[in-house]
Amino acid sequence: MQIITTIQEIRDIAVKAKHKGSVGYVPTMGALHEGHGSLIKKAREENDTVIVSVFVNPLQFGPGEDYEAYPRDIEKDGKFCQNLGVDYIFHPSPEEMYPKNFGFRVVPPDNMTHILCGITRPIHFTGVATVLAKFFTVIRPTKAYFGQKDVQQVAIVKAMVEDLNLNLDIVPCPIVRENDGLAKSSRNTYLTTDERQAATVLSRALKLALNEAKNGNRDAENIKQKVVEEIQKEPLAKIDYVEILRFSNFERVKTIEKDTFMAMAVYIGNTRLIDNTFFDELNTL
Repeated sequence: MQIITTIQEIRDIAVKAKHKGSVGYVPTMGALHEGHGSLIKKAREENDTVIVSVFVNPLQFGPGEDYEAYPRDIEKDGKFCQNLGVDYIFHPSPEEMYPKNFGFRVVPPDNMTHILCGITRPIHFTGVATVLAKFFTVIRPTKAYFGQKDVQQVAIVKAMVEDLNLNLDIVPCPIVRENDGLAKSSRNTYLTTDERQAATVLSRALKLALNEAKNGNRDAENIKQKVVEEIQKEPLAKIDYVEILRFSNFERVKTIEKDTFMAMAVYIGNTRLIDNTFFDELNTL
């Protein structure tokens, strides 16, 4: 396995790899965990060459967010990737990705960004779309792998690839959870012992929503209210949002049906956690 730091070198490597076969790509910000591992394993199973990017993208962090504090350990991430059979890590510097004269942005449509995480993180998805457009252009992968935990990101990236006629497949992968249901996240490391226990309220609330639907409740507002009440029972939890939407257009729904999902963002102490579940997957938690 090699760690590559320049755009030109990873481009040359990717071109040669594409001539030999398929290229699977997993974009990450590092601090790799089993959730990332599941994406890498799937990429390894399905492709001849696997490239993982490790880049904490400054464009997707707003003022007062955790860009400086976000965990960085390329040595640890390198060993993690090597153990899973990754061929190349692309680990550029911010200056390599965004030179002094860089000014272009890829701006997703309002209907996909003025809801969920986009309300409190207004520049986030422009930063995500911009960096991924660059990565896709440089690496030109056959397939790119994303975790369903970032459901809004998955929807935006799929739309970007379709609208801009980018020649790759986006592969969403199931959320990987701890034994107690908490979704794997690099930000879980911020939690104190008490906060870590409190954080299980997210998966409990989603399970409540699924059980309501499984038992015949199709009233989206009623289910949402029950979920909000469940989260509010946890003293360390503060709700950012709880929504039930249709995945195809990100519109709110009145009735639970196929293609609908519940998404939430909840602060546990000072740490903002996200989670979601689709109502056509009633046994995912």
